Amino acid sequence: MKKSYYIDIYEAWCKRCGICVAFCPKGVLERDDKGYPYPANPDACTGCKWCELRCPDFAIAVMEEGHGQR
Repeated sequence: MKKSYYIDIYEAWCKRCGICVAFCPKGVLERDDKGYPYPANPDACTGCKWCELRCPDFAIAVMEEGHGQR
């Protein structure tokens, strides 16, 4: 069974740089009309955490569904 992931984006810390969107190898993230990232295609997420690791603001977290969601 394929694992599914939850992407938590804390907008209060996000400076809308777009690094997370650019580094996502599966195109999961896109930017909204204000420039904030959001999971446009969450089913494609493989849990690689490139977005989380590259975020300079610690504003994004990737968690396996059902494990430690806020």
